[in-house]
Amino acid sequence: MSTSGEHGYPDTGHTRTHLPGGDPYGGAPRRTPRSSSRSLITVVGVVVLLIAAIAFANRDNSSSTAESPKGAPHQNGAPTAASGEAPATTKQNGIPTNFPHTKQGAESAAANYAVTLVSADILKPARRSEIVRTVFVADQQAALTDKFDKAYSKQFLSNIGLDQNGNSAAGHTYVSRTAPLGTKATSYSASAATVEVWCTGVFGTAGEDSTNPVTTDWFTLTLQLRWENDDWKAASFSQKDGPTPIPGDGKASSADQMAKAVEEYGGFSYAR
Repeated sequence: MSTSGEHGYPDTGHTRTHLPGGDPYGGAPRRTPRSSSRSLITVVGVVVLLIAAIAFANRDNSSSTAESPKGAPHQNGAPTAASGEAPATTKQNGIPTNFPHTKQGAESAAANYAVTLVSADILKPARRSEIVRTVFVADQQAALTDKFDKAYSKQFLSNIGLDQNGNSAAGHTYVSRTAPLGTKATSYSASAATVEVWCTGVFGTAGEDSTNPVTTDWFTLTLQLRWENDDWKAASFSQKDGPTPIPGDGKASSADQMAKAVEEYGGFSYAR
């Protein structure tokens, strides 16, 4: 999603969609065929890494365990290691809620809200109102509802192949799914927190004649959270591109495979 640009309202953000007629690869360099020698080196490298990983997994950890306090996370993995704290205990309108009143709870809330705010549901007017009421603090809901409605106008939906209710045309499946890879609380207090969520996702329209093919994207969503009514709620959010890895050599799936994947594979609730 992006908080500025031609596709969305500057203060709200939008699904990360390439409009019809644009470069489906987002301006990324074209990839050239790899030589056979390069492929052989890659295969050997993967095998070596797998062997190393197996050896590491099966090593004797008794000495390192004895040196670490029971229950304490490994210091080298602290920034990214799971906290072990329980995630949200309930859901409202299908969105996780009732997060712990802790820094880890704020990070869990941010991760789950990132998934919701960049989902295909945000494009559906009826569903969007539920999302706003569930995710955002009360004093921002009216203003954000108006801004979202302007951003996702009938014209905008039409431009990406959706009707006024946010539904795809027959034979097409609109895809907008995000996966958080990590979170970082850049500030925290008992009443407010700022959390960055590093995300990747798939976005576009799956269909044999789609002009908006499904592509991947990497971005960081920053959410300003407040503790309100015994839960973490978003007051505002912004987005920036990356960090983005070098693309791999995976073969793109067919439109039918992509559509089936979206329909058959469910999502998750995220906890820090």
